[in-house]
Amino acid sequence: MDTYEGRKMIIAVDFDGTIVEHRYPTIGNEIPNAFTVLRELQEAGHKLILWTFRDGEYLKEAVEYCLNHGIMFYAVNQSSPDEEFNKYMSRKIHADVFIDDRNVGGFPGWAQIRKWLLPELSETHELMDETKRKKKGGFLKDIFG
Repeated sequence: MDTYEGRKMIIAVDFDGTIVEHRYPTIGNEIPNAFTVLRELQEAGHKLILWTFRDGEYLKEAVEYCLNHGIMFYAVNQSSPDEEFNKYMSRKIHADVFIDDRNVGGFPGWAQIRKWLLPELSETHELMDETKRKKKGGFLKDIFG
């Protein structure tokens, strides 16, 4: 896969199976490094769209869950926040990249997504599995050992 160095992209991200484990209609456990990489993508200037099967209350729960983890999406299930859907429009959204566990070949994991989309960060430091970080004792333990 080509890298997108320097180019600001619109990135559509699935929720169940990509950000969290499949447990629909409830919300599954976080997939390691999902929120770390999503925050890095936003900090690099990319626009994130939540593109999910969820709707109604289940969609609201997913959006709130992501907000509670520091991710505010540019749009949700549409190409832009001001897009008005009508029955004559396609539900296909415009994005440069789609991150989804249903990709051909399956979900490569957030470390690989990061290598493809943020190669400059991947070269400077490795991702630490967020679940291991929490088990180790948190922020101060990470810094002081």
